[in-house]
Amino acid sequence: MAGRRQFLKTVTALGAAGLAGRASAARVAYDPAAKFALKITDVPFRRTAAGRELMARVYQPEGVGPFPVLLDLHGGGWYRKDRFANEPMDRAIAAAGMLVAAVDLRLSDEAPYPASVQDANYGVRWLKARAAEWKGDASTLGVLGSSSGGHIGLLLAMRPRDARYNAIALPEAPKLDATFNYLATRAPVSDPYARFLVSERIGKQDLVKASRTYFQPFEDIHEGNPQEILDRKEKVSLPPLLIMHGGADDHVLPANQKKFADSWRAAGGECRFELFEGGEHEWTANPGPLTERAYETVKGFLARRLASLTSG
Repeated sequence: MAGRRQFLKTVTALGAAGLAGRASAARVAYDPAAKFALKITDVPFRRTAAGRELMARVYQPEGVGPFPVLLDLHGGGWYRKDRFANEPMDRAIAAAGMLVAAVDLRLSDEAPYPASVQDANYGVRWLKARAAEWKGDASTLGVLGSSSGGHIGLLLAMRPRDARYNAIALPEAPKLDATFNYLATRAPVSDPYARFLVSERIGKQDLVKASRTYFQPFEDIHEGNPQEILDRKEKVSLPPLLIMHGGADDHVLPANQKKFADSWRAAGGECRFELFEGGEHEWTANPGPLTERAYETVKGFLARRLASLTSG
């Protein structure tokens, strides 16, 4: 009963806007140099219509809190990987005093676009509702996405109230929305059609197949395309954005990524674009100086965004 009372208090405090109670962010600090021990647990996230149990891995700093909150969306070309995909970076971020929840998303062989975007949208609302259970302050929530998870994160950021993306109900907290404060990405697929064309040209048949499996009908690759959404000048939300990109990425080309960053700024958004010379598409999968720089870059971005909440 005590847990239920705390949950109801949290939902009430958040209110209909989902980020109400932002004044509480003044109590939440994030120091990239801090060192916390972590309690790591796997909890049920949601069950799909086909009966698969999607899980969340929660990285909880062992301290008094409240801690800022981050939702991690995994990559994998929409057809592979899960909540463990970004574990080293999740650990590094959480150990500096951030509550991180990495969630499983449906894969393209289970359901095509926009299924995984719906899962992620639900994840934003789910984490807002439950963050206090792990000493998190839901008013500080941001999103981290890698590769195809970055594509999903961009769509969430730009269309937080899209009825299709909000299709999965959260009955225990129906008034929460899917807005969030900022988006940090590593090699996001910001233009899936450009990546498809590059993959065809260089013979990456696994990525060609991945695109055709995820976007059904294939014309959806244009509708669900962040670059083309900006090119069409759709009315979108543009929270502060970090893009970290490898200079040697051969299928999400650096030039295309820079074009997207420029388009985000031209549309009125704030975007920090940082190029990692020599980094391939999944450079953070390998330990080394570039990976350590990525950890420090994202932690610095998170600290600045959270500091801006306290002064806003």
